[in-house]
Amino acid sequence: MKYIVIILLIALVGAGFIYRNDIGTTLLAGENKKEKKKDKDKKAGKKEAASASVKVLQQWQLPHRLKEISGLSYLDNDRFACVQDEEGVLFVYNVKNGQIEKEIPFAGAGDYEGITLAGNNAYIVRSDGVLFEISNWNSKPSTKQYKTALTEEHNVEALVYDKSGNRLLLGIKDEEPSTKDYKGVYAFDLASKTFAKNPVYKIDMNNNDLGGGKKKKGFKPSAIAVHPSTNELYVVDGPSSKLMVMSRDGSIKQVLNLGGSFEQPEGISFSPEGDIYISNEGVSKQGNIMKVSIQ
Repeated sequence: MKYIVIILLIALVGAGFIYRNDIGTTLLAGENKKEKKKDKDKKAGKKEAASASVKVLQQWQLPHRLKEISGLSYLDNDRFACVQDEEGVLFVYNVKNGQIEKEIPFAGAGDYEGITLAGNNAYIVRSDGVLFEISNWNSKPSTKQYKTALTEEHNVEALVYDKSGNRLLLGIKDEEPSTKDYKGVYAFDLASKTFAKNPVYKIDMNNNDLGGGKKKKGFKPSAIAVHPSTNELYVVDGPSSKLMVMSRDGSIKQVLNLGGSFEQPEGISFSPEGDIYISNEGVSKQGNIMKVSIQ
């Protein structure tokens, strides 16, 4: 009897170890997938020297909680609404006192990549194309989800409110499944809450200024913003630290190198006066927000 009890105990301990190991393997698989994605991004583009017209005017370091900042939206001279790519939380960060002023949970853990504000509502996009609408985000928040035709294969990272069309613009980071000639910028209509399956803009991936042609370095949109005066689209490539300015007819007006000071730019936002703010995910350093001038 004594030996039977010992054998049963050994069997139970072994089963528990296997169970825990299976859970650990599942969790690690998700983390490994994310790390591979980041490694791929690091290798995707070589950071060139900053263009002469790009100047960093001011810089604010972020706390560890926001090291992986993946999107920001301007609130006022001191405050930004932010998301980071692991938590379903809208953060309000004060650059003046270096404090997170508010945290608004809206969903569980996930890969959240872009944030934008439209009146009293905040919108956040997950990399699989799911949109989160936080109504009355600063008072009595309530959340709704909207599924788009975009998927994890597109890897959606760029999101901005386009006031002129009362819509959201969503930009994909990875390739279109059906073509390598362009990457689409898609629209989500806020009046009807519907998604247009055809892109409203096509970023020409054969353009030499974007690394097209023979070199085929590519361009990986990680953030998008609308200039408050010119209405032009400003699109950031995180892995290679580039900034593209695109007119409303879809033509590329300018491509600038942000330079090595921008470790992993994944967010861009304008003040009403046209000041540019770019957030960087921390890779070897802390995450930060930079006020930038383009002359």
